[in-house]
Amino acid sequence: MKKLIFFISVFGFIFSATGQTDLSQKYANTITGKDLGSHLFEYASDEYEGRNTGDPGQKKAAEYLKNFYISSGIASPFGGDNYFQEVPADFLKRYSRGRTFKASENVLAFIKGTEKPDEIIVISAHLDHVGVNSNGEVYNGADDDGSGTVAVLEIAQAFKKATDDGNGPKRSILFLHVTGEEKGLLGSKYYADEQPVFPLANTVSNLNIDMIGRVDPRHKGNPNYVYLIGSDKLSTELHELSEAINKKYTNIELDYKYNDENDPNRFYYRSDHYNFAKNNIPIIFYFNGTHSDYHGIGDTPDKINYEMLEKRARLVFHTAWEIANRENRLVVDKAEVEAKEE
Repeated sequence: MKKLIFFISVFGFIFSATGQTDLSQKYANTITGKDLGSHLFEYASDEYEGRNTGDPGQKKAAEYLKNFYISSGIASPFGGDNYFQEVPADFLKRYSRGRTFKASENVLAFIKGTEKPDEIIVISAHLDHVGVNSNGEVYNGADDDGSGTVAVLEIAQAFKKATDDGNGPKRSILFLHVTGEEKGLLGSKYYADEQPVFPLANTVSNLNIDMIGRVDPRHKGNPNYVYLIGSDKLSTELHELSEAINKKYTNIELDYKYNDENDPNRFYYRSDHYNFAKNNIPIIFYFNGTHSDYHGIGDTPDKINYEMLEKRARLVFHTAWEIANRENRLVVDKAEVEAKEE
């Protein structure tokens, strides 16, 4: 009888683990290069005028994101049809070296956890870019950060499909599109320093996506890579989880070149995850590296590697799925990050 009970117990564990694996794979497979491209050819078109912070094109981009969440049935954390967190003009001016900006907005959407709803995972990307040059040419920002923006949309939709099927995440997930990144990480700074919608103490992790659609010169012969920055800075568990999930599902080369504390590019301090990391929230920054079209008029949707955009977005989804559904929240076991803001 004891053997039978043991067999049933082991079988049940295997069945449960396999079921979870199948679910993660099932919903990750809904993230496709075709759907990512459909969003990106719209979002990074000339019609959005380079999405400069506070300008009409950026406002239109925020509306695009809001309308996507409404049509997908993904709720706002504020309730109703209000998906915007206003970032006041005086705040933008205060931290932008005297430049004047119109008020802007972060865009937020939310899926409530089924078992641990007060614990929050933030998946972020910046919605802005650098606008139009003096000749009237549009900086489309397809990679920077249209690629991250549309990845967040597809990841959110995958979690919504899981929720609709009765397989919603145990922890809550906040999909955070921040403004003003190009002006000094200002939208994420406003969220983290001024008006966190959910207590930072309850924020388990931030997965930040900033440029995942291209291949840099260093990997010209091997596009199956992504740079990971920050995964080991605050939580050993997060780093090990990230490695294991990649090996299990996507098998992308995880390149840690820019994770080196002595790297002169200082990318760890140059995207929106930093405003979470400085508050001891474990982060991962997903990045494809710079290229000749970085902040140039050539950063257009036709140059995106949609196969790799799909694969990288799925990696973020699988990682978020694991963090959301594991029994215990990530342990922060590293020293507080040193403040080195740009």
